[in-house]
Amino acid sequence: MRGWWQELVGLVLPVDCAGCGAPRAVLCDACWEALCGRAARRVWPEPVPPGLPAVYAAVAYADEARSVLLAHKERGVLGLAGPLGAALASGVRAAADVCERDMRGTRDMRALRGAQGVRSSRGRDVREVGGVGVGVAGGTRENPRLVLVPVPSARCAVAARGHDPSRRIAQAAAGELRRAGRSAAVCAVLRQRRPVADQTGLGARQRLDNLAGALEVAAGGERLLTAGPVLLVDDLMTTGASLVEAVRAVAAAGGRVAGAAVVAAPARAFGVSST
Repeated sequence: MRGWWQELVGLVLPVDCAGCGAPRAVLCDACWEALCGRAARRVWPEPVPPGLPAVYAAVAYADEARSVLLAHKERGVLGLAGPLGAALASGVRAAADVCERDMRGTRDMRALRGAQGVRSSRGRDVREVGGVGVGVAGGTRENPRLVLVPVPSARCAVAARGHDPSRRIAQAAAGELRRAGRSAAVCAVLRQRRPVADQTGLGARQRLDNLAGALEVAAGGERLLTAGPVLLVDDLMTTGASLVEAVRAVAAAGGRVAGAAVVAAPARAFGVSST
């Protein structure tokens, strides 16, 4: 029993930094800075799959960031959810800032149309993101609630790991945003509706085919997608196939994704332009 307990403590509270191996630290100051100390940037996979929303990533998937993500996901070092959530929150802020600028532009246009005597066909106060009305319930006009929707892992992977990494990091990110005064909530409404093959070794086109139609919004989740701007969140983007399928599933339920944020993306994705 003592040996089992020591092994469990070693997994949850490792004595070495998950990023660089420095002793007596779950995550040392240098690795924390490497993970959380930079502003998120827009990233594009190569090739860019059709239907991919604007994606923002905090760091490149290399070195300390790669080690920390793998330690959290595969070794169950749950104490790393906090710093990973802080990194994800940086991407969420970047995506939300763009979304809010678009909403302000829409409000200005509506005010102009109102001054010209044009009324909304619905006659009620809504915000529009990409042409879809989004309510402001749970937030304010100046601080609308951000709806963070995690991209789910395969059920077998969650069972094997004993936790859902993306959902745990999303919850940490929402907490980070709320502490900074930004309204945010995690709505884990996506689920797998059919089994998918292991993505390891699959190319970009194969991943899209593998995931096509694999996700759905759980019953009753549709109304949660209207509580504010919907932002997809995940720990890692490689080809963008998972995000594309998540966008399709949300759209099938009547929602619209305003953007996406991830902790990390391949280094080459930071240097690719959308044009």
